[in-house]
Amino acid sequence: MRNKMVRTMAAGLVLALGLAACSGDGAGGGDAGEASAEPGGDGGLIGVAMPTETSERWIADGAAVKEGLEEAGYEVSLQFAADDIPTQSQQIDQMITQGVEALIIAAIDGTALAGQLQAAADAGIPVISYDRLIRDSEHVDFYVTFDNYQVGVQQATSLLVGLGVLNEDGSDGDAEGPFNVELFAGSLDDNNAHFFWDGAIDTLQPYLDAGTLEVPSGQTDIEQAATLRWSQETAQKRMEDLLTAAYAGDTELHGVLSPYDGISRGIITALTNAGYGPTTADGMPIVSGQDAEIASVKLIADDVQFATIFKDTRKLAVQAVIAAQAYLSGEEPEANDTETYENGVKVVPSFLLESDIVYAGNIAELLVDSGYYTDAQVEAGQA
Repeated sequence: MRNKMVRTMAAGLVLALGLAACSGDGAGGGDAGEASAEPGGDGGLIGVAMPTETSERWIADGAAVKEGLEEAGYEVSLQFAADDIPTQSQQIDQMITQGVEALIIAAIDGTALAGQLQAAADAGIPVISYDRLIRDSEHVDFYVTFDNYQVGVQQATSLLVGLGVLNEDGSDGDAEGPFNVELFAGSLDDNNAHFFWDGAIDTLQPYLDAGTLEVPSGQTDIEQAATLRWSQETAQKRMEDLLTAAYAGDTELHGVLSPYDGISRGIITALTNAGYGPTTADGMPIVSGQDAEIASVKLIADDVQFATIFKDTRKLAVQAVIAAQAYLSGEEPEANDTETYENGVKVVPSFLLESDIVYAGNIAELLVDSGYYTDAQVEAGQA
């Protein structure tokens, strides 16, 4: 039993490429690292720690979690850490000092919060790991996320569909290859990056073994493909280096596995600067993505980026709120996975959500009809 008192619950290609995810005045208000706490009733204070405001995805997550908690009657301390690990550690320390009754944490580095988690456990504060699994600690109570292995499967599937190896319904396509592809991974300090990679590589491996796909650079290990902090600029530089080293002469690049839309836009910038494009003789290589960021959705609509993975973070926020409410009512939240997410010390009970592949042809169905974006936002490439 926890030792805290439980309270009663009550534009064109250039424009699109220039739109690295919105920062600054995003959800949660103020600059990165600034706390937002507004009265939401008498349900107590809950701390929400988000990694950054340089991605529109995390701005939206912070806003959705905050709104859901406040509607449930809680006060919320929402903070963004500007992708700086010491800042996030300090913010969580401050939340514990403030007397939060639960913590919802999207960690920058899933191994860097041991002291904060111990302090939370000592104070009887339940910790909900949000989308990124917090590792190497027994003091992680619950995990809300998407099926991240399946997200990787979908990223690879979209690449294969774009190349014509598969059809959108999963049946075999007419294209036989061989196709030259390059592989990008996320930040190695984010546990999700490994799940994305495993799902993608497991899906691509049979085609690599059969010679349908080839990787001219030879960089097929996650350590070679990793992109620190999921940086668009880092991805652009690596793509430029790959083009210089492996694609001189007549060697043509046909596709790129990308695990995140910001990385995709960096890749596309490098490709565009190298002369690839929808209207060029070589065309634009197939580029995957993730998070359905509006700038990349615009690129998909314009036949520049091929696909992205839509993880409806509104649903993720709802599950985080449900988990927090369960703990503060003296109950355990319902998990639908109690086997997969081993954090190095324990298997963390988890609630997994499903994701969808977004192609140009289903933008309206998945993103507009659901109210995630409007037609005008898709057309402009701005939310």
